[in-house]
Amino acid sequence: MSPALETVLAKAGLHVTPDAFLDLVADAAKRLAPPHPEPASYLTPDVRDALVDVGLDLSPHSPDDDKPRARSIVAHAVLRDSAITVADAATQLGVDTSRIRHRLGLGRLVGWKDRGSWRLPAWQFAGNGVLPGLEAVLASVPEDQPALVIAGFMTTEQEDLPVEGRPASPRDWLLAGGDPFKVTSLAAQLGTPV
Repeated sequence: MSPALETVLAKAGLHVTPDAFLDLVADAAKRLAPPHPEPASYLTPDVRDALVDVGLDLSPHSPDDDKPRARSIVAHAVLRDSAITVADAATQLGVDTSRIRHRLGLGRLVGWKDRGSWRLPAWQFAGNGVLPGLEAVLASVPEDQPALVIAGFMTTEQEDLPVEGRPASPRDWLLAGGDPFKVTSLAAQLGTPV
């Protein structure tokens, strides 16, 4: 396999072989989106006509549209591969696995079920604890936001969260001792049209 891919995976802290990573990407691609969706096929003829009349483009998928889809699939694969198990989280926090499941149930940790077992995104942990201010931030996130959206928000630089004069991600802001309220006000807007 490509040494370049091995280097990228190592730099990203993903402890998986390149072949296993590519298998995850292929699996995610199959599960997350059909390869060539045609939006018009999901609508009745009357609805199609009405939407076209108001200017909506219902033309079939174009190969040029694959880049955003590919980014989303890779993001899902990375999130899934970098997530930890309940047992790993319990060990890292020095608590029983039942405490981790309890926190998941209360929305104090983010996670999802994968093949019957909980997976927890690694971004929410720091050292032997959880990210400072995590509970307040998660309480402010709208309930309909999936783990990938929350992960994207928490790891993307925000102009409103400067650390040493440069935009920082909410995760880095909190790790630097920033006020969780600034992150909660941004997190509360997730999924809201701008």
